[in-house]
Amino acid sequence: MNYKLQVVGIQSQLEMGSVVENGSMHEFEDGSLFSPESATQKILPSHIAVYESVSGGFQATGSKRWRRDVYRSIKTVVFSNKLNLLMPVGPLAIFIHQLHGHNGWVFFLSLLGIIPLAERLGYATEQLAFYTGPTVGGLLNATFGNATELIIAVYALKSKMIRVVQLSLLGSILSNMLLVLGCAFFCGGLVFHQKEQVFNKATAIVNSGLLLMAVMGLVFPAVLHYTHTEVHYGKSELALSRFSSCVMLVVYAAYLFFQLRGQKDSYVPISEEVSQNGEIADDNDDEGPEISKWESVIWLGIMTAWISILSEYLVDAIEGASHAWNIPIAFIGVILLPIVGNAAEHASAIMFAMKDKLDISLGVAIGSSTQISMFAIPFCVVVGWMMGQPMDLNFQLFETATLFITVIVVAFFLQEGTSNYFKGLMLILCYVIVAASFFVHEDPVPT
Repeated sequence: MNYKLQVVGIQSQLEMGSVVENGSMHEFEDGSLFSPESATQKILPSHIAVYESVSGGFQATGSKRWRRDVYRSIKTVVFSNKLNLLMPVGPLAIFIHQLHGHNGWVFFLSLLGIIPLAERLGYATEQLAFYTGPTVGGLLNATFGNATELIIAVYALKSKMIRVVQLSLLGSILSNMLLVLGCAFFCGGLVFHQKEQVFNKATAIVNSGLLLMAVMGLVFPAVLHYTHTEVHYGKSELALSRFSSCVMLVVYAAYLFFQLRGQKDSYVPISEEVSQNGEIADDNDDEGPEISKWESVIWLGIMTAWISILSEYLVDAIEGASHAWNIPIAFIGVILLPIVGNAAEHASAIMFAMKDKLDISLGVAIGSSTQISMFAIPFCVVVGWMMGQPMDLNFQLFETATLFITVIVVAFFLQEGTSNYFKGLMLILCYVIVAASFFVHEDPVPT
């Protein structure tokens, strides 16, 4: 028992060395530590009380630190952006739906409520990219940037609204290639108006080739349908779409392997962007991550779940909103939904272009279009196949022609490897023409 008391006495004296008084320290130096009697005498109730209070203080400090970290994370993610003032609109949309189900207001409020969530989803992805590296970070940015469109598409498939799926995914490609890229070129060109901005032509050519392949996959089912040359009427078109979708998914997987493993040196890392004067610009001057890796993952889960909830109300209210506002469903699917879904890409592409990092802007805009055309659309065809829904790659003649012309125009804009505000303005105006075309376009009634 005396031995155990000695050990406790030693721990008490050592850990409370900064707490005990100077007189006790002199006794410590006199060698009284090695006397069992003195050691027993020194274990006073006051020492035990002080020790317990200090250990309890450490636990209290840990709890306070945890609460402080949670508060800081919420403040950084939720209260740091003025766009987040629209977040309460989402619960309001659900309340109106439960109250009297006015589809026009439910659709409009759900649309507004998804905008800040999509932007914060992109923010959390960018924070996670600080910890995963540039290549994986770019893929994460494109994937979670398109999460809104995929979630809306899956809910539309469940509701047997195949046409809404086709139009929303097509509109997302058009929005990324024309509006997002055009705004990036325009804003970057205004900031650096005294010189032309440059980007990696090799990356742009690879993405342009993938987009042209996606157009080919969409053109053949449409041509087969409108020329009435199917071997088995009503079946060959769907079978061709499913086969082409599987091939496109294989090509996209090969593209990911090519990007991650095969051609690392062909893609300029985010940390070493080449500036206009030919020097390597280090990103050390930029701000580091504002939240931790696990905070980013948790916020990604929260935002994705909340977008999923609002997307269900949004999809259910599309047809009612079209009748209430007298707006074609094609315009809602191709123009309104993608603008909301591309909020994250829009903000990121403009921000990087204004920092003279056009390669990243191009990767966000064109990379996102590539992922939708080569992954999201074929993925929805396969998911529809599993659900028993006849989702195919026949996007109708008008929509397919619009996509084909858009890809050709953007490919011509990218072939020089330079950009300026005039090119950006032309892309934006091209998108205005596309929007006006779908506003007066009536979707054909399926026969």
